[in-house]
Amino acid sequence: MKTIFLKLGFVVSLLLMISCSDDNDDKGNRLLTVTEKNSLIFMLEEEKLARDTYRYLDNLWGLTEFENIKISEQAHMDAIAQQLDIYNVAYTILPEGQFNNVNLQNLYNQFVIQGQENLIAALTIGATIEDLDIVDLQEESLLIDNISILNVYSNLQCGSRNHLRSFVSALDNLNVTYIPQYLTEADFNTIITSNHEQCN
Repeated sequence: MKTIFLKLGFVVSLLLMISCSDDNDDKGNRLLTVTEKNSLIFMLEEEKLARDTYRYLDNLWGLTEFENIKISEQAHMDAIAQQLDIYNVAYTILPEGQFNNVNLQNLYNQFVIQGQENLIAALTIGATIEDLDIVDLQEESLLIDNISILNVYSNLQCGSRNHLRSFVSALDNLNVTYIPQYLTEADFNTIITSNHEQCN
């Protein structure tokens, strides 16, 4: 009888261990949900949209804004890629100007054409990308519980707010007022009237 209880106890313990490890990988990391995986992959490509567009516009116009911010966008991509690597999520970074996401591909194609028009159009594209990026990061954050990813997204939003300030300031110097395309007017004004932030 004692042997039976011992065996039952072992089985129960084993089942509990399996149950507790269902949400973890072999390194003890909590596995990501499908939503979290898709979010990271989408945001990786959206940061790539910014990087690729700024590289193109920098080659075209040679502005300091594009030269500096394209480097920052690469850092944003690296931060997201690091999360994907930590959780062993497979992803592919396509060649410059190519995207898996159709909407992002269409935006890049549109920006390349519009960015050739003049300096104002190019800077407006920069502001628009950061405008979009902030909103998408805010919306994606609402779908995620993973603290590590949320911290990365918070840092990326901080960077994008600084980038938006930079592009809007450059447009102001050309006597052009940027009208937000994605942010609410209230949120946009809060960002623009705030000081440059120190992001981690």
